[in-house]
Amino acid sequence: MPVADDLIEILVCPETHQPVRMASAEQLEAINAKVRDGSARNRGGLPVEKELAEALVREDQKVLYPVDEGIPVMLVEESIQLG
Repeated sequence: MPVADDLIEILVCPETHQPVRMASAEQLEAINAKVRDGSARNRGGLPVEKELAEALVREDQKVLYPVDEGIPVMLVEESIQLG
């Protein structure tokens, strides 16, 4: 179940208040490759154990927020640093 467009329009990063948008297929594949090789960690320091079908990316492209079964997980410690 994808995240509704009207919800994405009102969501912002809880840390910087920047807008977010859906992650691209390339961003998802890059993160999922790290999940598969065991190197993906969230900002809370815990391993990311399941591949992401959807995610939201902060406007500056530095942080990704996972989407779990259509629900954005907008918690700083659950976010994933990009790059």
